[in-house]
Amino acid sequence: MQTNFTPAQLENPMIAESEQILRKCVHCGFCTATCPTFVTLGDELDSPRGRIYLIKDMLENDKPATDRVVKHLDRCLSCLSCTTTCPSGVDYMHLIDNARAHIEQTYDRPLGDKLLRKMLSVVVPSPTLFRLSMLGAKLAAPFAKLMPGRLKGMVKMGARSLPTPSWVDKPQIIPAIGERKGRVAILTGCAQQVLETEINESTVRLLTRLGIEVVVAKGAGCCGSLVHHMGKEEKSHHQAKGNIDAWTAELAGDGLDAVVITASGCGTTVKDYGHMFARDPKYAQKAKTISALARDITEYLTQIDVDPKAFAKADHGNLRVAYHSACSMQHGQKIVREPRDLLKMAGFEVAEIAEGHLCCGSAGVYNLLQPEIAGQLQDRKRANIRHTVPDLVATGNIGCMIQIETDDLKVVHTVQLLDWATGGPRPSKLKGVEPQRGRG
Repeated sequence: MQTNFTPAQLENPMIAESEQILRKCVHCGFCTATCPTFVTLGDELDSPRGRIYLIKDMLENDKPATDRVVKHLDRCLSCLSCTTTCPSGVDYMHLIDNARAHIEQTYDRPLGDKLLRKMLSVVVPSPTLFRLSMLGAKLAAPFAKLMPGRLKGMVKMGARSLPTPSWVDKPQIIPAIGERKGRVAILTGCAQQVLETEINESTVRLLTRLGIEVVVAKGAGCCGSLVHHMGKEEKSHHQAKGNIDAWTAELAGDGLDAVVITASGCGTTVKDYGHMFARDPKYAQKAKTISALARDITEYLTQIDVDPKAFAKADHGNLRVAYHSACSMQHGQKIVREPRDLLKMAGFEVAEIAEGHLCCGSAGVYNLLQPEIAGQLQDRKRANIRHTVPDLVATGNIGCMIQIETDDLKVVHTVQLLDWATGGPRPSKLKGVEPQRGRG
């Protein structure tokens, strides 16, 4: 794509980076076939190619964001399916991030939208505030049908049964069982701490059982992903620096073999810390080091070469698992084989889901900000999962778990199944779940 930025514009690092990304686009349109919003809405401006044109015009002409631009860029899920499809290697992730930062700086959102985004950016990254908000939403849950779309989604989430806070979430060192074979830090997350405490507990049990010492580092917290994708760069960088400092301190102490992450959305962001701080003289090298250490839990388990005999301690009846590969896992981190291989090694039957490249509609808080589109994608994903006739669903991202689950679809994290197969407890959601017979 030909660009016409001035030399003065290109002195701005964000503009210079965006210009290099734009120049790689060859207008081929391959991305439109795998973009969830284009497939759903059929509007060229709701495809990556269409959004690239809007971004180019906005940045090249140094314009404030307009209602039209914001509408179509807000509809982007940042699922990155387009980057997997693109034959030219267009770095759409960083382009849309730059555009959103420009929107945040130049566009005055309507009051309701502004307040909702402000609330989400403050509440969700804080486990304490998020838990309180869920308790408040529980009181309002009976009236959810009477509320506007955006509030309805938040209130319905409050109808969930919340577990009590977990012992895992406190800063501590959890020793390996037997001989210590490695040492890792884990990111306990923010929303995950409130909604699904079994994930972190399963992770700790599994790792320590395999001889890995686990550190919950003091000062580590939200990865910064949620506000980063809202264009709130200052806040996202502040949250990221907290993690970088916490894990760097552990590196300087007894060291770390990896930073293990169980929410793939967080993993994509942590692996991008090196890029986020590339121009920060104080944090550039530290961020690059942390990014290089970041591993999804399934990625890490594959790298430590777990003995297959370890996965023979649960009689799970060869349950049929529909594996949902979160967008941040398959497109953001390019982790495709590892979760499936581990589930098969653990004795589960793994079923592939049709249109597996399409987003479920969760995408951080997208399902709260764009409930209609998210709802259509949710229905499509659930229908494709049901066609596999599974006993349960496994995925590696808390947002997808909440988005997909329903009365007839039991959704657990992959690590919960791996923990179960190596001697841990049966996931609480799977009590009473037995293999279906006569699938045909």
